[in-house]
Amino acid sequence: MLSIAWAPLYAHPLPANHRFPMLKYELLPEQLLREGIVPASAFFTPQPPPDASILLTHDPDYYRRLCHGELTHHEERATGFPWSPQLIEREVTILGGTLECARRALQHGVALNIAGGTHHAFRDRGEGFCLLNDQAAAANYLLAHAELGVRRILIVDLDVHQGNGTAAIFEHEPRVFTFSMHGARNYPHRKEHSSLDLPLPDNTDDATYLSLLGQTLPRLLAEHQPDFVFYLSGVDVLATDKLGHLALTREGCRQRDLLVLAACHQAGLPVVVCMGGGYSPRIADIVDAHVNTFRIAADLWT
Repeated sequence: MLSIAWAPLYAHPLPANHRFPMLKYELLPEQLLREGIVPASAFFTPQPPPDASILLTHDPDYYRRLCHGELTHHEERATGFPWSPQLIEREVTILGGTLECARRALQHGVALNIAGGTHHAFRDRGEGFCLLNDQAAAANYLLAHAELGVRRILIVDLDVHQGNGTAAIFEHEPRVFTFSMHGARNYPHRKEHSSLDLPLPDNTDDATYLSLLGQTLPRLLAEHQPDFVFYLSGVDVLATDKLGHLALTREGCRQRDLLVLAACHQAGLPVVVCMGGGYSPRIADIVDAHVNTFRIAADLWT
């Protein structure tokens, strides 16, 4: 049974120049229902989590200033978003969606957030359209609640951009293995150190990408032996993406998702999937690639 976190405010309200990339948050649920991939009952409306759950990951002073609109001009500019109370509500709700997905994945094997994957957010600052790190917060929540039985976590970040905030947050946490496979020359220009980074040259194609991932992921599962997996399935790896610089086809992107999700399913590992980036000029390319992720999850777990 799939559980999918989605709220109308995922795509609203944001400045006009950010509206196009956010359209996928409106269109993706509609497409999933139109194609009959999931029933309406699969969706749940996430709620903002208690502050204590957020503060397991984020610096109290940063979070207070973020909530009250007290970031400096430099800090706000680094996030890419002008501050507003609605923006903070959106970010906190996205984080709450991933946290609730983690609880549901423990019950049902898999859960997906229509949004999330805010991997550029550090403990004490935001960057690159990421204010709070949802997967890091959910991972720390699982580790903080011993009764849930999660002792080791693997974060598989296959967005085209390095998960720099996630890498920095868990740099000294041996229970969380961070794996980022990303464009070498892409944002962020100053990379952090993940547990394993695989930087890729421009124009990396399906065959090269899938071969490298296929050699790496089984080894990580065997060596780290996680109890839980977070997967960031950004579709900015597509050749059509205007920011990505890699050369995957939509079929290659689908095979990537199948490789990751099938490995988790076969190993009996609960997994939370977040959508991450996607900036192709045609919104249909973005939505269709994301739909494939949900279709694969539905085929494996239902």
